[in-house]
Amino acid sequence: MPSRTSHQADPADIPDAPRPALRVAVLADSDTRWKWGALTARRLTAGSGERGERPVEVSGLLLRGRATPTPRQLAEVGEVGIDAGRVREVTAVEFLHTVRDEAYDVVVLALVGGGVQAMLHGLAALDLPRRPVVVTGYVGVVYEKLADGLLLRHGADVVLANSAHDAERFRAVYEGVGADASAVTEAALPFLGGAPYRPEEGRDTVVFAAQPSVPATRADRTYLLRRLVEHARLHPRREVLLKLRSKPGEHTTHIEELPYQKLAQRLPGGLPPNFRLVYGHMGEVLDRTDLLVTVSSTAALESLHRRIPTAILTDLGVREPLGNHHFVGSGLLTSWDRLDGGTRPRPDQEWVAGQGVAADGSYGTAYDTARAKVTALLAADELPPLAPYYTPATAPGYLPGILRRHHLAPDGTPLPGAAAPQEPGRVRGAVRETVRNAARGAYRHGVQRVAPVIRRMGEL
Repeated sequence: MPSRTSHQADPADIPDAPRPALRVAVLADSDTRWKWGALTARRLTAGSGERGERPVEVSGLLLRGRATPTPRQLAEVGEVGIDAGRVREVTAVEFLHTVRDEAYDVVVLALVGGGVQAMLHGLAALDLPRRPVVVTGYVGVVYEKLADGLLLRHGADVVLANSAHDAERFRAVYEGVGADASAVTEAALPFLGGAPYRPEEGRDTVVFAAQPSVPATRADRTYLLRRLVEHARLHPRREVLLKLRSKPGEHTTHIEELPYQKLAQRLPGGLPPNFRLVYGHMGEVLDRTDLLVTVSSTAALESLHRRIPTAILTDLGVREPLGNHHFVGSGLLTSWDRLDGGTRPRPDQEWVAGQGVAADGSYGTAYDTARAKVTALLAADELPPLAPYYTPATAPGYLPGILRRHHLAPDGTPLPGAAAPQEPGRVRGAVRETVRNAARGAYRHGVQRVAPVIRRMGEL
């Protein structure tokens, strides 16, 4: 027998092979949902690489539509741990094909309810040998369409609730219709943070956090703008900022048909020198805020988390369409008259504790339960089939329309013609992408510029 000239290594001598990365996909349909989804993905996988576990790779995908964020909006969202230049737009069908081909471990659906429902059915129809863990939730305060939005999200493995208050409400809705409520998981808003409020000598800054669709009418929005400007005139040594979400022509989670920028141009008497319109990351604006004023923006929760004095306006009433009814019991409800006179609301600590604000320092552990649930699902030998509450049998007059808007058939498969055939050749691919970009620009112009004008003309 010939002698062995090669050395056969003992398995114990072989260094541990690197573990494959944990692959996470975030699908979002607006700038705020992108922020929520990307940061949620980071919270759910925090520390994996540091603990010697699998490294994490997060891919960003934007669902093409009326609110698809622009590069400027993505940059303004702030640091989310994903290079904005690597984020790409997809249709619903393209996303499903990407999941099929890329073998993601976790998918975070940061979408409006109908989008979540469509993706759940589309993912189920893929019938993958090993499907990804599916996570979804809400980007902020849930003050409208509670049952509708929740049932459209039912079927995900994890439905995140931003507070104990929300978790209780979510479970009640699911159990009330006989649906499994085990996916509801208490966490917190993933973008809370920043240094606790510290007053600075010589600084006196009031910030009004504007909302794209609250209030909705020209008269109400003009009233709020006028009162904000009057507040600046009453207090000439105070810096008064109007924090805006988007520039005219851009869209956020909600359509803004009456931008404050345009209303400000028409305000009689012009603007005082201590009044400014500002954009940028909300956290950076809060760094220099001494009083945050809003109707019902989620920015109020960011402000409360940092113990910044916060006011919720009652000038237009406390009404469900405004969303400020959510703050009943908070101690924050007040009016411009009182703010002009120097009133500073004091939050009710019991109310704050129930809202997931975690100003008590417990925010660091807010995602522990959700992280453990995702880890357990990833370790399971097999995941159960996705089973949304809505099916062609339970909602035959509702579900097909939702799926059709995303070019999916009632069984979740793509409708004929929904996926463009692959064309060989770089030149064809470049031409196809150019045509797509042009069509995308025309579509955005239609929904963001032309449609609002037509709607306003119809109201005359």
